[in-house]
Amino acid sequence: MSDLNAALGKVLDSVTEEGAPRVPGVVAMVTDRDRTVFEGAAGVRSLADGEPMTADTVFAIFSTTKAITGTTVLQCVEEGLLDLDAPAREYVPELGDIQVIEGFDAHGDPMLRAPKRDVTTRMLLLHTAGFGYDFFDETYNRLGVEHDQPGVITATRASLTTPLLFDPGEKWQYGTNIDWAGQVVEAIRGKRLGEVMAERVFAPLGMHDTSFTLTGSMAARRATIHQREEDGRLTPLDLVLPQTPEIDMGGHGLYSTVGDYLKFLRMWLNDGDAPGGRVLRADTVQAAVCNGLEGQEVGMLPAVIPALTNNAEFFPGQRKSWAYTFMVNEEDAPTGRPRGSLGWAGLANSYYWIDRRNGIAGYWATQVLPFADPVSFGGYLDFETTTYRHATVGSPV
Repeated sequence: MSDLNAALGKVLDSVTEEGAPRVPGVVAMVTDRDRTVFEGAAGVRSLADGEPMTADTVFAIFSTTKAITGTTVLQCVEEGLLDLDAPAREYVPELGDIQVIEGFDAHGDPMLRAPKRDVTTRMLLLHTAGFGYDFFDETYNRLGVEHDQPGVITATRASLTTPLLFDPGEKWQYGTNIDWAGQVVEAIRGKRLGEVMAERVFAPLGMHDTSFTLTGSMAARRATIHQREEDGRLTPLDLVLPQTPEIDMGGHGLYSTVGDYLKFLRMWLNDGDAPGGRVLRADTVQAAVCNGLEGQEVGMLPAVIPALTNNAEFFPGQRKSWAYTFMVNEEDAPTGRPRGSLGWAGLANSYYWIDRRNGIAGYWATQVLPFADPVSFGGYLDFETTTYRHATVGSPV
């Protein structure tokens, strides 16, 4: 394992070295089914003060929040409290008021109509309900620019009341679906999503540094988000997710440490089992990690707001699908990740994968915008590739 530590340490050092294009700092870890097998930190939390990056640094994890929200949805299904194929408006009535946008009229006003069918929670988990994001979709961006539609970063109820881009179930499009799924959980449990997560996910997993609202200790260890300028320079931003949010945004709102998130990944390697008690049943996990799309595939995410994202796609040219709620690579990836593995990412360039076949998972965290930053994303792919080149992986599950 010393070879693995040395090799992965070099990857982290290479992306934080001064002079070449770099990220301010990175924390990355790898786990097998039993324990963390690599833990590394390099660089600084902020270029403004040069405070060193440490393994317990707190990150805005953005869309890597989604899989945790999906877990709380699956728990409701296990308990017989949620029918994934029932109209989701039965749990959250506001979803019954959402219409489909068919473009803009000559005056620039949205043209809306009723959807042909109801949104279901299964569609929300699979990103087939019809919702999008303004930074990946021109129509949503226009609603924000011309009609003052608030962005999801505001964590407001109004930010979710966007029209559907197509009739529910007709295609895959990445968007605010999991935020709505979190509202389904809140309606069923009668509690804020953060409370549900704390009781039913974080407590059994021992995740003490994960929350929508920063504790004093977490705030003291928080890494600063940086903006990559057009010339490659990095500018520290005064960007903190809302700390008294109107809504706990199940799609992006959590702060966490890499060590905490690794406990969550390890649960998925172990069929839902955790040190503090089972989080999900084994049969739930086995069903949840399979492709849920019917004849649809996950494609490139186009950059509509360049300050927030570049064009983004894992493993271009390879087939990808979606599960509850992860991307599934349907072919062996060039990094060494086998077909059927899971993964996803967060807007500020955090990335993870879960290889249940070999019993290995990893998480890479930086705080850089825009998404799919070549330095951070390239470093992550190198990190994953190096892991497979050096690690001793286990037996198939």
